[in-house]
Amino acid sequence: MVFAKKIRYSFLLILFLPGVLFAQEDSLKLPFPLQKPAKEMTQAVMLADYDKALAMAQEIESKDSGIGCVWENMILISRFDDLGDTLDMIRADQNLSECKARGLWETLRDFEKGFAQSALGNSIKGALGTRSAAKIFGESNDPDAQAFFAVYAYYVDQSFSWVPFFSDNREEYIRVLRERSLRSELFAPLFATSLVWIYYDRGEFQNALALADQFLSRYPEHPVFLQIRADMLYALKNYEAAAAIYEKSAADYLKRSGYSIRYWCAVMNLILIYGDMGNTEKREAWQKKLNHESFRSLKRWLPASLLQSLKKKSGVPN
Repeated sequence: MVFAKKIRYSFLLILFLPGVLFAQEDSLKLPFPLQKPAKEMTQAVMLADYDKALAMAQEIESKDSGIGCVWENMILISRFDDLGDTLDMIRADQNLSECKARGLWETLRDFEKGFAQSALGNSIKGALGTRSAAKIFGESNDPDAQAFFAVYAYYVDQSFSWVPFFSDNREEYIRVLRERSLRSELFAPLFATSLVWIYYDRGEFQNALALADQFLSRYPEHPVFLQIRADMLYALKNYEAAAAIYEKSAADYLKRSGYSIRYWCAVMNLILIYGDMGNTEKREAWQKKLNHESFRSLKRWLPASLLQSLKKKSGVPN
């Protein structure tokens, strides 16, 4: 009995030694010593404190290089989504192509790498990588893995929904994403963002707004969720409230990151909003800003749907 206890104690000691951490192969749940820095890192990302978040990722990487690599580059992608530095996306793609992880963390690395490659214009290569990773997620019992699969599978089912007798599981995927956007300790913001845009595509703007407000109740100054909130208010024709958010967002982004992607998203949305409000003076004032050279240089990174809407309603400089 004493011998058995010693063996068990020795096993646990080895399991949690720095550099010898082992995550379960079929789980995205972190080993105990990584849970605290990971939660602090997630909190820092939601507060847009990317320096702190990257420092916590490096702490994780010192104990598990694969998991640390995945987290570091998820942070870079989040920072790109916020501040719009394209070098962050390029760096994330390079890093994710070079590092290796274990189990489902390796699958998540492939999933993120596929996303980065698609964002950089390698759409076919990125889609193939994402599909392979999604297949593995779909076969897992891990709840977060199931949610990552749901993000991918929802759009697959949507693209084939017109086919007679095709099995359409989109409602189940929405249920999974809704549950994990509330309960996932590490990936809730990611799942919530995906679900918001699913709701948006379905025309369920109130559901999308409620989900954005859920996160803004905890992080009221989160710059990306504020723009998402403005998008939903605009879709609901609450033009004044949407314009107020985007006016502040444009000013904040100009101060934080200059003429960045999110700044230009705010400008383009303000043109559309003021156009729909019939406020010609403000619409023209914001539209003149599109003559800036940085708008032209960043057009390939801007949302295609937003550019198309702007071209249809107001015209976009070539």
